[in-house]
Amino acid sequence: MWIDLFLIGLVVTLEPIPITGMILLLAAERGLMKGLGYVLGWMATLVAIVAVTVLITGGQPLIPQSAPSTAELAVKLLIGTVLVFIGYRHRGKGSAAPKQPKWMSGVDRISPLGAAGLGFLLQPWVAVAAGVATITESKVSSTEQWLLLLLFCLLCSASLLTMEIYAAVRPEEVKARLGELLDWMNSHRDQAIVYLSLGLGLYIMARSIYGLVSAG
Repeated sequence: MWIDLFLIGLVVTLEPIPITGMILLLAAERGLMKGLGYVLGWMATLVAIVAVTVLITGGQPLIPQSAPSTAELAVKLLIGTVLVFIGYRHRGKGSAAPKQPKWMSGVDRISPLGAAGLGFLLQPWVAVAAGVATITESKVSSTEQWLLLLLFCLLCSASLLTMEIYAAVRPEEVKARLGELLDWMNSHRDQAIVYLSLGLGLYIMARSIYGLVSAG
């Protein structure tokens, strides 16, 4: 279970669209405050989702080969299929200039509080759903297990936290490089989505199918 959460957290933190949002916010006026709002909104969303999931399950794993456990595996299989579909849709788009979402043109007017809301909206929800389904498989009763879940949230936020800290420590250097980083992210966005979505999707599908076959 913890290996699965590590892989999911790695995919979440490398998702290009949330990183692009962070770059644009840091490049805007009062970028450091907007970036902070974005990171706090992002992390608060993840922590709340994890806490609610554990609260619902009571920190107890689903009973193997039970109806809820089988349903959970079926849900994960569906999530894996959706991820594979997302990766397939972006296949072959690497050479084309990606269309910029409308929200990207309004980051200069957004407030730190609005940036926090953006941190909620730009969550890679399919991958987050995979994390939620994985948490239902585990027992969470000790301090160590809670710390591991906190580390999962930190891993999901690692790229954004690193950018915010770097911008606070080296503001002039960051401003000089934001344009180059944005250009690189835009030119590699679809390629990254393909690799991340296909890789995680196929892994989740394989694990879910194996679990369903074993349960049968």
